[in-house]
Amino acid sequence: MKKALVAIAFGLTASVLATGASAQATLNSVKQKGFLTCGSNTGLAGFGLPDAQGGWTGLDVDLCRAVAAAIFDDPSKVRYIPLAAKDRFTALQSGEVDVLSRNSTMTMSRDTQLGLDFPAINYFDGQGFMVRKKLGVSSAKELNGASICTQQGTTTELNLADYFRANNMKYEVVAFATSDETFKAYDAGRCDAFTTDASGLYAERLRASAPDDHIVLPEIISKEPLGPAVRHGDNQWGDIIRWTHMAMLNAEELGVTKANVDQMKTSDNPEIKRLLGTEGKYGEAIGLTNDWAVRIVKHVGNYGESFEKNVGEGSKLKIKRGQNALWTKGGLQYGIPIR
Repeated sequence: MKKALVAIAFGLTASVLATGASAQATLNSVKQKGFLTCGSNTGLAGFGLPDAQGGWTGLDVDLCRAVAAAIFDDPSKVRYIPLAAKDRFTALQSGEVDVLSRNSTMTMSRDTQLGLDFPAINYFDGQGFMVRKKLGVSSAKELNGASICTQQGTTTELNLADYFRANNMKYEVVAFATSDETFKAYDAGRCDAFTTDASGLYAERLRASAPDDHIVLPEIISKEPLGPAVRHGDNQWGDIIRWTHMAMLNAEELGVTKANVDQMKTSDNPEIKRLLGTEGKYGEAIGLTNDWAVRIVKHVGNYGESFEKNVGEGSKLKIKRGQNALWTKGGLQYGIPIR
């Protein structure tokens, strides 16, 4: 019995040590490489889009830039790996990317069966439909018998089936492997409607041969909490991704911006002092320097600045904050306290 207890105790200790070691794995790997590998969209305006010079922009891109800023004090230390929807989770599971920041919906099966964690939701969305104005349709419930373009390997495809079954309607699915192929097929007239997240509809409409000929229907048929994903079990790395987003939210709520972050370091506000590292050791608690949030805001901005620049009403997409407003302004974005 004594030997058995010793063996159990040894096993538990070994397990704890292994867990502690694995919790450091991704951060150490990123530091050793000298850059963050970010799984990104193949090209979605406002979220993840490369330009002709290879520079990337977007709300999801900014999250990766913020993580690099927190670790290296340099948001450019990111390598972006464009991933189709069907390949994105495999790339993360295999270690090809350190973090997936590619408008991916958190669902129960993805969270519990794929060996992944979703540390934060950086965009609350919902699925909708786009059609040509000449179709004469003003509601998704008028799409009975329509052909609909969608992307394979996404929650979009599943939600589409649920919606039509729930409303006793028939449809023909026209599915493609990539978002680019899907939209091009719709734009070429191979289907009556195109469905994806509402944010994606506004982004893709910009690429249409005649953008003004298309309308987004009013129905939102699903909940799509979009956010970055990491491998399950690497708790410290998950913490870094989560608190990067929370730092950007808290900075917006507290009025800390790219323009005033240095000035704000002298603030007497206890919340600002904890956020900017002049009080406490919250950065060290996640394996970073205590000025980690200063680095994020100085290089990337707070959440509101990133939103407005990439997808907000000052951008080409002109999306209202809506659900993605701060909780203090009627939205769902809620920065967890740093204390």
